[in-house]
Amino acid sequence: MIDPASWTLTQSIVVFLVCTLAIGVFGTWITGVVDQLADRTGIGEALAGAVLLGASTSLGGAVLSVVAAWNGNADLALGNALGGIAVQFAALAVADFAYRRANLEHAAASAENLMQSGLLIALLALILIAPNLPDVTFWGIHPITPIMLALYGYGLAMIRTAHDQPMWLPRRTHETREDTPEDLDKVPALTPLAVRFVLLMLALGAAGFTMEHAASNIAQTTWFSFAAVGVLFTATATSLPELVTSVAAVRRGALTLAVGGIIGGNAFDTLFTAASDIAYRDGSIYHAMPRSVVFWAALTLLMAAVLLLGLIRREKEGPAGVGVESVVLLALYAAGVALLLGMGTGQAA
Repeated sequence: MIDPASWTLTQSIVVFLVCTLAIGVFGTWITGVVDQLADRTGIGEALAGAVLLGASTSLGGAVLSVVAAWNGNADLALGNALGGIAVQFAALAVADFAYRRANLEHAAASAENLMQSGLLIALLALILIAPNLPDVTFWGIHPITPIMLALYGYGLAMIRTAHDQPMWLPRRTHETREDTPEDLDKVPALTPLAVRFVLLMLALGAAGFTMEHAASNIAQTTWFSFAAVGVLFTATATSLPELVTSVAAVRRGALTLAVGGIIGGNAFDTLFTAASDIAYRDGSIYHAMPRSVVFWAALTLLMAAVLLLGLIRREKEGPAGVGVESVVLLALYAAGVALLLGMGTGQAA
């Protein structure tokens, strides 16, 4: 089983499941490390969720998309990149079920999470705009890629400013959970925390690299298209840490970290497409985007807007003790999966 090209379907599925388990376990462990890093460095749970937790738990998926793009498989790279965003929105809805005191969107209100939602919507819009622009590249990179990277960096700077010098504050209620740092005497020193963080990130990256080979073999030996495998299987598997860590963060009482990790992780996931465009050597990867992935990108844009409206509305209680937004997000995801399967293989947009 050393040569991935020689793996049978059964072997590929086993490798895929092992990588999924590894990503879930390591992703869970890294949640506590990020929460402590947020307290030790003073950057706050929202920014820590966006940068540290979002980037680290998404690393497996990022590596998978880049490797797939480098191998010329645009469908798998883009399907995995954009499919994970919808999965993580569904994970946030599941986390809402785990918090029973009030709706998660109400309890985790913060200006940073609102700004992260706006940043995510802007990045998704750029991805949808790209295929409609001229198919022009410089050194094999489409101009929309550096624009996305610059926008992401500028957005993070704005989010940091909102944390350090807030110009807008949500109304506090009995159900609102403040981002209150732990007693630093109980938090490990920065160096051992950083070492643990890096080691767990490397493990997640290795799992994502291996999973790409298994996913490609599954797509080649089944009736699923590469885009469908990316959107449904690898995106779900590489997003497993977000599901586990968001629920774990809620149970730890780190509500802002839970919401910030999902939204920030989704914003980071959009950069998978930018990184994939750099790795893709056959021109603009945006212009190789299949119809099914274009649909999925539009769906995630709609889901981001629904979540943003929920964060602004801050409903305290909804059906079954969860926010209406959570119910809508789960319904949109389920409908999206059904429609995607109905599309079949999908053609290039």
